[in-house]
Amino acid sequence: MKKVFSLTLAVTLIAATLMSCGGNKATAPAPTEAAAQPEGQTYSGKVMLYSSMQEAQLQAVKEAFEKKYPGITMDFYFASGGKVITKMTTEAQAGQIDADIIWLGDPSDYEGFKKLGYLQEYSSPEAANIASTYIDKDGYYTAARLVTMGVAWCTLPGVGITDEEAPKTWDDLTDPKWKDAIVMTDPTQASTTKYWMAAMMQSSKYGKDFFQKLRDNGVKLESGTTATHNKVADGSYKVGVCLDYVSASLIKEGSPLKFHYTDSDVVTMTSPVGLVKNNPNGDNGKLLYDFILSKEGQEVLVANNLVSVRTDVKMDVDTSKIASINMPVDFNDLAENTPNYLNDFNAIWGK
Repeated sequence: MKKVFSLTLAVTLIAATLMSCGGNKATAPAPTEAAAQPEGQTYSGKVMLYSSMQEAQLQAVKEAFEKKYPGITMDFYFASGGKVITKMTTEAQAGQIDADIIWLGDPSDYEGFKKLGYLQEYSSPEAANIASTYIDKDGYYTAARLVTMGVAWCTLPGVGITDEEAPKTWDDLTDPKWKDAIVMTDPTQASTTKYWMAAMMQSSKYGKDFFQKLRDNGVKLESGTTATHNKVADGSYKVGVCLDYVSASLIKEGSPLKFHYTDSDVVTMTSPVGLVKNNPNGDNGKLLYDFILSKEGQEVLVANNLVSVRTDVKMDVDTSKIASINMPVDFNDLAENTPNYLNDFNAIWGK
């Protein structure tokens, strides 16, 4: 059965086993009624978010947050997951991470942050509307969106390919007909791709042999998620290992690009938020954390091609259609062995 779904109609999720980037214009949903603020309550200061999420989507969150909390300026540092982690590590070694909130794509990174003491426990009042499987059992982070990896392809006349030609499975990417025609993001640079790579390495069905076949088939690495998607959209490559929400943003803008999920072994990841230990802006950090998880904040994400983790947010998404083809992922193994999987990947690519 062919499982090719519209980006606005389907995304993968498997809650039992699960608890980053390019548009230029973000959109906001029709606002819901905000929770009443205490009479006479005023807000001031700033709050800082470090994230690998798309810059346009971060801007949409910023605008909605500042509207709800006039007087607070929300700043954000946007970079690939690898660069964000490098920045965090450097700042931690100097004595203090300068962010209040961390929002990356790979949930296994947060287990490392916990062990390093980068995060503080926080129980958000918004958690009542989020499945417990999306919340760290120790209370250090909470999933804030769902992200799924799949296949994108160029549709430029004379350059691109048809829907029928597009690879339908991960193994299709190893077909010699795609020799030197595929691009993916370097997993050392993007936390979402790192998660996908590690999940594939973990699988007895794929493992190192799969990535060696990709390498032998001439799959190229790009340094960032945005660049990968743009290289497919401009025809530099016919096919890409891409993210649903980044592809959706480009397609919405009119880019000659299409996307679908693989017919089997789909990999969906949660994208958590975590509150930095002794965060510089105190309660403002908690306000932003709560806002991101709130119905109002999640509706901003849905309006910008993302998938909400809340049970009370309406979406044109039917996760049940492809839940049965999600690839099982062992979180504990990823937390412990992702560095080893990354070393294996780098060795295959001669890095």
